[in-house]
Amino acid sequence: MNSVPEKVLAHSPYWARVAAQPPPSWHPALAASPILAGEIRELLGSIGIADESALWRQLRHTRQHVILNTVARDLAGMANLDEVVRTVSELADECVRFALDGLSASLNAIYGTPMGEDSGSPQLLIVVGMGKLGGEELNVSSDIDLIFLYPEEGVTQGPKSISNHEFFTRLGRKLIAALGEPTADGLVFRVDMRLRPYGESGPLVASFAMLENYLHTQGREWERYAWLKARALTGSDARVLERAVAPFVFRRHLDYSAIASLRTLHNQIREEAKRRDIADNIKLGPGGIREIEFIAQVFQLIRGGQDTALRTRSTRAALTLLKERQLLPASVVDELHAAYEFLRNLEHRLQYVEDQQTQTLPAQPAALRNIAASIGYENSERFLSALDVRRECVSRHFEGIFANGGHSDQHPVANLWEGRLSARDAHTQLRELGYGDGARVFRRIQQLRESALFRRMSASTQGRLDALGPRIVEAACKVPNPDITFERLLNILESIGRREAYLALLLEYAGARERVVHLASASPWAASYLASHPVLLDELVSDRQPEPPDWTALGKELRAALDQSGGGIDRQMDLLRNFKQVHTFRLLIQDLAGQLTLESLSDHLSDLASVIVQEVLRLCWSHLNGQHAPRFAVIGYGKWGGKELGYASDLDLIFLYDAEDALERYTRLAQRVNTWLTTFTPAGILYDIDLRLRPDGDAGMLVSHTGAFEEYQLRKAWVFEHQAITRARFVAGDALIDARFEALRQNILTTPRDLATLRGEITSMRQRMHEGHPNKSGLFDIKHDRGGIVDVEFIVQYLVLGFAHAHPELTGNIGNLALLKLAASLGLIPSELASAVHHSYREFRRMQHGMRLQDERYARAEPSLVQPLTAPVLALWRAVFD
Repeated sequence: MNSVPEKVLAHSPYWARVAAQPPPSWHPALAASPILAGEIRELLGSIGIADESALWRQLRHTRQHVILNTVARDLAGMANLDEVVRTVSELADECVRFALDGLSASLNAIYGTPMGEDSGSPQLLIVVGMGKLGGEELNVSSDIDLIFLYPEEGVTQGPKSISNHEFFTRLGRKLIAALGEPTADGLVFRVDMRLRPYGESGPLVASFAMLENYLHTQGREWERYAWLKARALTGSDARVLERAVAPFVFRRHLDYSAIASLRTLHNQIREEAKRRDIADNIKLGPGGIREIEFIAQVFQLIRGGQDTALRTRSTRAALTLLKERQLLPASVVDELHAAYEFLRNLEHRLQYVEDQQTQTLPAQPAALRNIAASIGYENSERFLSALDVRRECVSRHFEGIFANGGHSDQHPVANLWEGRLSARDAHTQLRELGYGDGARVFRRIQQLRESALFRRMSASTQGRLDALGPRIVEAACKVPNPDITFERLLNILESIGRREAYLALLLEYAGARERVVHLASASPWAASYLASHPVLLDELVSDRQPEPPDWTALGKELRAALDQSGGGIDRQMDLLRNFKQVHTFRLLIQDLAGQLTLESLSDHLSDLASVIVQEVLRLCWSHLNGQHAPRFAVIGYGKWGGKELGYASDLDLIFLYDAEDALERYTRLAQRVNTWLTTFTPAGILYDIDLRLRPDGDAGMLVSHTGAFEEYQLRKAWVFEHQAITRARFVAGDALIDARFEALRQNILTTPRDLATLRGEITSMRQRMHEGHPNKSGLFDIKHDRGGIVDVEFIVQYLVLGFAHAHPELTGNIGNLALLKLAASLGLIPSELASAVHHSYREFRRMQHGMRLQDERYARAEPSLVQPLTAPVLALWRAVFD
């Protein structure tokens, strides 16, 4: 123990007054180290079950010992905020448990043990800490918010049997009195029970069944914020409680409707603050502690259903997670952390004065100077200036997050949207806004608002759609193609119409709304993709541009998420699909912004597919109870093998294995991989796959032994199968199979061939392919017509198969463009012609990609427009094959 510094006496008259009294055995001095839970339990000791007066005294003496030591350590600069809130929270926990044990024993002696009528097992009172106690952030002079629960109905087994409800009601009343009734020794903690179901009018205790029914049928929006911090202090059914409460607090999907409800709650608090003139209240006033808590809580409620880490009860831990997940800028979180620590330390110093629950700055100048000095400022002016800076910072960030998206006033288009204008006036207003066909636009609005979808919406959802709709009408007319953009936007609204949270997102975030409009204007395929996967709207909330993906790091994150999912196949399938959709969409955003070359985009889409297939293979093997690593591999062909995937490309692949007598086992593995990739779930599909390039095609076995595959490729394979292997590569599985496959591939590609025979077989195959894709449109098919993409691919494949025996560098899977340059440098084709075809191939792929984004079924163009591109391809074809 240390002597008490003068500043402790100066800044806490309460401490000085107690210190002046003759110290009994429990009287505090300044502790050299924090008082931990174990020491609190030792201070409480044990009490005879019949001696409730002794129990009350022991509780109060312990409380005074711990609080006075904590106050002294804090004012002496020996304790930080973490220590203070942890110590006081542990004090509350231990006092509740100690009191409950003693009081329960007393009642058990009279009424017996409460028993569950269903389980037949003894029942215990579950004391739930709410608010700052639940979050283990308690103040030195806080009330404690409690809720009393018990698992089952039933009766006690004892001399005087009563219902469990009556027993626990009596026990709850005794506990409240033991903690909160003032005596000559003071009190322990004031107890607030108003957060219980039905509030002050509800029963003091509730069964789990009653609580679950209440939350499901009558739980109000503000109660979600209260239950966010709920923590069971006693009892053995904490997990049962969490399972009952979690679905009420956290929504399965992103819940942006939480913003509006929390904004409403905060506005009510602000109005109350104005009415009571408590602007100087550092908790409830503008820029106060409550606003920081609300910022953390709204993100927790929006995303806690999907990201369980965000369900933390600690405000500061939640803020740190927001920074780590880039949900708020690091600078914003750092400022909020600093403001929170400052305000909470100030709150404690206000309470240290007289051990009173207050968050209001003193009005008297001398008292204010004393508070300023206690927190380290030489005068009131500097202190108030520092306080104002922090509160203004909190208010600025709060308003930025909770801004109403500009939807508080009646919108100029609201009458049109809600059908209060005549058709003529509506058409006129739409034309004035910039729409070409006002009648069609108005008719589509009417169809939506008269649809079964709209009628089945709840009143609140209809209200959000009616608030959002006029803003969509207004926003769409600001892009070059308003009519078609509005049509695409309506399709998105119809797809999210049953998800109020997504409507809330677009209503709350004007920036996200604007980005959706521009995306719909730029690409119908992008709009359709967003409509099919509305969870991706979350990607548009932030205005930061996505960064180029690091697939190694992202693969590790995906694996960690899958491993933490609990092993449920449905959950893992959804995680994989969400991963694919999110990263496809991020690439799409960069693509539409012109930040990616087509080659880079294809590389990323191919790497994305590889990451997913690697995890699918790993999970499928684990679900088959595979003990060792599988001697199995996935080989990518076609666009995937050549890293030229597009947004909606199939995956061409084959399965290889290298183990004896394992055909059945690896066939099951391949079937399961196929299922995981192609099954349609509520989260969508991963990939369609094409297995026709396996030995013997559709008639062949699903998996191939490496030995049989080698025999087939060397003895039986058609030339077109060797053409395909020019772009094949190992993707996932056993590294030994990778090495064996690559050795086989090199062997095949470097085998000398008769060039005349090879030309004949490749031109014959090209003719059959051309005949298999008839085109009577009068337009040029960029992929299949002569002079297009397939011709370039066949030229490159011929050069590899024909000359790799002399030039092994041609076997590199480096893509068609690089192979054209390499062949020219080796003197196999004319350099100028190779350069022109290189340009043509890039332009063809760019045009094909652009048409895909415009959702065109075929990539076709006017022949005259592409003639400068086809001419060099046809010339090179003649030079190579004629």
